[in-house]
Amino acid sequence: MKEKNNLAKEAFQLDGKLPLSQAIPLGLQHVLAMFVGNLTPLLIITGACGISGGEFADLQLSLLQNAMLVAGIVTLVQLWSIGPVGGQVPIIMGTSSGFIGVFNSVAATMGGGVIAYGAIMGASIIGGIFEGILGFFLKPLRKFFPSVVTGTVVLSIGLSLISVGINSFGGGNNAVDFGSMENLVLALFVLIMILFFKHGTTGFTSSSSILLGIICGYIAAFIMGFVLPTTLVNAEGVEITKAWVLNWSKVGNAAWFEIPKLMPVKPVFDARAILPVLVMFIVTAVETVGDISGVMEGGLDREATDSELAGGVMCDGFGSSFAALFGVLPNTSFSQNVGLVAMTKIVNRFALSTGAIFLILCGLCPKLGALVSIMPQSVLGGAAVMMFSSIVISGIQLVTKEPLTSRNLSIVSVALGVGYGMGANANVLAHAPQAIQLIFGGSGIVPAAMVAIILNVVLPRDQK
Repeated sequence: MKEKNNLAKEAFQLDGKLPLSQAIPLGLQHVLAMFVGNLTPLLIITGACGISGGEFADLQLSLLQNAMLVAGIVTLVQLWSIGPVGGQVPIIMGTSSGFIGVFNSVAATMGGGVIAYGAIMGASIIGGIFEGILGFFLKPLRKFFPSVVTGTVVLSIGLSLISVGINSFGGGNNAVDFGSMENLVLALFVLIMILFFKHGTTGFTSSSSILLGIICGYIAAFIMGFVLPTTLVNAEGVEITKAWVLNWSKVGNAAWFEIPKLMPVKPVFDARAILPVLVMFIVTAVETVGDISGVMEGGLDREATDSELAGGVMCDGFGSSFAALFGVLPNTSFSQNVGLVAMTKIVNRFALSTGAIFLILCGLCPKLGALVSIMPQSVLGGAAVMMFSSIVISGIQLVTKEPLTSRNLSIVSVALGVGYGMGANANVLAHAPQAIQLIFGGSGIVPAAMVAIILNVVLPRDQK
């Protein structure tokens, strides 16, 4: 049985047998959705540690290469599992941005350098093992995560990512031409093309709308390079290339094949790094429960099982420890791809596996990685605003799975109002102890999850 445009119905089944001709592009659009987000945390943290250039330039490139390899391997474990590790759910794994705030603080506390980055790796190894063990005991803890709690977490994930998507829409926060008409028009063009393929076509082209929209963005940026000025002069009088320009020289200079290095940075075990990172791994476990709940609700219209949640959290933890052995930051479930699944309903694990294999190839072939990494932020932003909003819808579906009683309304409204609001506006915690700022001030997801869990425990149950 096939739909129009030869899109097999197996694409919408978890274990359907899908031909490679359809599986590859469906998996590739997942990679494009997360590729920049997978590398960005490493760029930020190596910069904070002062190992992003000069004598450390080769080290940073090695870490970026390893980040692609690790994301592909851990994704395959999540999709198919090794024993109890892995939820066998349609989730893409990648370098987590949730740890950026804590790792920045660790780098500042320890004075930066390779030692500080090594301490981050040491803390990630221990924290990952801790989260992996936590996954074994997730089943008795499941009662603390009803749909109203996981739905609130998914809602906060989507809300926090919308601003990230809009930043990319304008060309990226660090772009000198952020918000320029060229960036906005390019992003809008990508969004329009996605909507055209999504609703103006059927079958395969409709389900591959994100990939096709991004390809159209590449083509548009290529043409713009011939008809528009590609540089501008900043306030200091320095000529800078605009954010939407495709950097083909990066592809040309990249090697065709290179073997990733094990332990490019020696782990250092320091309590100043370990303690705050352990707290973040607890929060990450809650976020992963929310992501898996969101992807199963959005993609398969059912709740996640205990074994899926436990296996997913274990993969999160042990995958993060594995990543640290390659000098890579913790690997967790990627909310961007949860939004993509919710939007397209493509849950086929074989299709997602082709994306994971492509990530591994990028780790082995830097030239492939360079081709994807030159994607303009505005092209990604055109797709991201739609995908991230889909996560919000998945959260609403989870919250409304049970009757919206006054108790459930209180949990959602207080968690989003106080919890998410506190994290989204970190200045409100300016005079709080540093530990509280680290935990609650980096993201609205953390305080919203904590408030939802606490209220679910303390508020009296509704009488049946």
